[in-house]
Amino acid sequence: MKNKFVWILVAFAALVVLLAVGLTLNPREVPSPLVGKPAPAFHLPRLGAEGQTFGPEEMRGQVWMLNVWASWCVSCRQEHPLLVQLGKQRIVPIVGLNYKEVRGDGGIDTRKMPLEQENALARERAARWLQDHGDPYTLSVLDLDGRVGIDYGVYGVPETYVIDKAGIIRFKQIGPVTPEVLEKKIIPLIAELNK
Repeated sequence: MKNKFVWILVAFAALVVLLAVGLTLNPREVPSPLVGKPAPAFHLPRLGAEGQTFGPEEMRGQVWMLNVWASWCVSCRQEHPLLVQLGKQRIVPIVGLNYKEVRGDGGIDTRKMPLEQENALARERAARWLQDHGDPYTLSVLDLDGRVGIDYGVYGVPETYVIDKAGIIRFKQIGPVTPEVLEKKIIPLIAELNK
């Protein structure tokens, strides 16, 4: 009888320790299996450059950031002034990945919408949002159906990746970039990767 009680007490103590450790973790710091691996390849249409596409291989030889955003994303508004400021400083090229601009909104049924109409609406909404809030991006691309976002393991918008000169993902920020993350993690990492 005593042994049974001891085992229950040990199991309970182990559970408490696991819960206590879990409570100290930052939910925004979800480990990404892509950090340390090559950035997934894609070719997407550029925003504001009809008929032109962009792929990550065009950034080879440069450290750059990929920022996943959408006009309907409330948290994107929170980080956007920091990105505009960073863009003006020209510390690093920032590529915007406009994620599910129309489909992610939830207010429009795209199942009955022709792809050309969705593309035109996405371009209009994204361009207007950047015009109204500032455009920190070297360029932006349109991920209408979210397939590239899936390849990058996007949980939701915004998300930001730092990619090195060889095309390897070195950092992933889930959620809005904050002044603290920018100053303590992203900018020092960019400086180190540029050496």
